[in-house]
This record gives sequence, C-alpha cells and structure tokens, in this order.
Amino acid sequence: MNKYRQQRIKSNLELRARIIRAIRRFFIDDGFLEVETPNRIPAPAPEAHIDAEVSGQLYLHTSPELCMKRLLAAGYSRIFQICKCYRRQERGRKHLPEMTLLEWYETGKDYTHMMGMTERLLQFIARHCSSGEKINYQGRHIDLRGPWDRLSVCHAFDRYAEISMSEALLNDRFDEVMGIQIEPRLGCDKPVFLYNYPAQCGALARLKTDDPAVAERFELYIAGLELCNGFSELTDPAEQRSRFEYELKVRQAAGKADIPLPEKFLASLKDMPEATGNALGMDRLVMLFTDTSHIDDVVAFTPEEL
Repeated sequence: MNKYRQQRIKSNLELRARIIRAIRRFFIDDGFLEVETPNRIPAPAPEAHIDAEVSGQLYLHTSPELCMKRLLAAGYSRIFQICKCYRRQERGRKHLPEMTLLEWYETGKDYTHMMGMTERLLQFIARHCSSGEKINYQGRHIDLRGPWDRLSVCHAFDRYAEISMSEALLNDRFDEVMGIQIEPRLGCDKPVFLYNYPAQCGALARLKTDDPAVAERFELYIAGLELCNGFSELTDPAEQRSRFEYELKVRQAAGKADIPLPEKFLASLKDMPEATGNALGMDRLVMLFTDTSHIDDVVAFTPEEL
C-alpha cells in the first residue's frame, strides 16, 4: 500500500496539468489575454449563500469576477484567468474551501454565445487530453459531439420535479428540488446546458428584455455534475446595487456577518460594455476526465492534510 495519498493520485495530477495546458492553448490561440487579479479584496460580491473568508482587514475572493469586470470597464475585451478562490464552510465530496476556478469574459456577446464557446472548450480538452468524442464517467458513456442539449429551468422542473418551478420558489424549495430531484438526472448521456433561471437566482446576470422574470444565466451539467455558471452580464449600476442590497438583507435575516458593498466595482459598471462571462470549476472538470466521484482525488493536498 502506498504510504502517501499523493502517490496513488499521481496520474490524476498529471492529467490535471495537461488539462490546464490545453485550456491555456485554447484561449491564447483564440486571442484571449490571460490576466491575474488580487486574491485579497476589500469587499466580495454580496451573495446570500456564499461566505467569503476574512483575511486581515480584507477578504479572500470567492471569484475573480469583480476585478475582471473592472478590466472590461477599462477597455479589455477578451480575458481569462485560472486562479484559487475561497469559500467558507464548503467541504464535501464535490466541494473544497479552496478551489480552482477558470473564469473568462468577452465583450459584445451574450450567454448564448458563451454556451457555444463552453461546448467548444470542453471538446478541445477532450481531443487533447482524453479519448476525443466520448468519455466515460462513473459507468456512464457521455457523447461530447455537438450540438449539446439546452433545457430551460422551467422545463426541467416540469420534466423531473414533483412540483413546478413557481411552487418551489414560493415555498423556498428551489435549491432543494434542484439538488435532489433535477441535477442528478441532467447530462447522463450528453452534456446539457440548464438555462433561463428565475430572476431571483441571478444576482449578477442581466434579465431578458422580453421577459424580466428570467435571468440570462446557464449552468452546464455532465453526468449530474455541475461544472460552470455563466450569464449575460448585468451592467446597470443602480440595478446591481439594488440586488446587492437585497442579498445583504437575506444574509442579515439568516444571521450572517454583514459585509461592505464593493463600491469601486459598482462605480465601474457605468463604463462596462455588454459582455458575457463564465466561471468553470477546474477541480470538478478534472474529476470528470479522471472518472472520479471525489474531489480529493484531483488535488495535491486536502485541507485535512495541511
């Protein structure tokens, strides 16, 4: 028996490195600029269900989103970043309190364009790091050939849930029903984009102009595994402030610590062009390509080993 866990997962870490190289090649060849933004920031984006780690008088970012959007406001048009992000009390079979995110943004595009780009990215990774058009994950044979399926959240509730989306929202059961009844049944044979979330589930997403009850947001699922969260970006400073203030009220009602508003980010929104962005969990992506159900199998050190 291997003395060190790291010996057992060496092949997974080698594949992880190849995947990261493939991602950089995909974006650089497509004209994207790789950027680095600070891990420690004065104020994270207020979100009711995500808690940032305190770092002195600052916070460890839960995502590089705020700083990357400030770069868009400064005139950058196509940027990507691979970085560590931190979220309190997130630990489980698919969660780590310190995780790796791939995040990228493109101006002048919307979430439909981003879905197509995400599809091309994963197909590129599969060609360069795996078997190509198909992968096997936890006994399931996943066909990566496009076009991938797209399913609205409302239709997903109609198809898989015991109650409607409206009922779930009214009874504060949206996340529960999504996690238990819907997500495990998504993308079992072919990847699926779950899109058009209810407006209250898209704190930083633009609402559809013809249906303001719907946010232009999507998530990608493969074999029941959620891999990313993307949307058309909200660029209205007043609307974004209002949404942040609502999130702060929800946090306060739940007894969570108060956090400041990211004022410099809000001020920059007036100069930010229309854009789309996506945040993809690198650790889960490597889980998919290494055919493991446990996130511990794709990182060199777990929190418990430090």
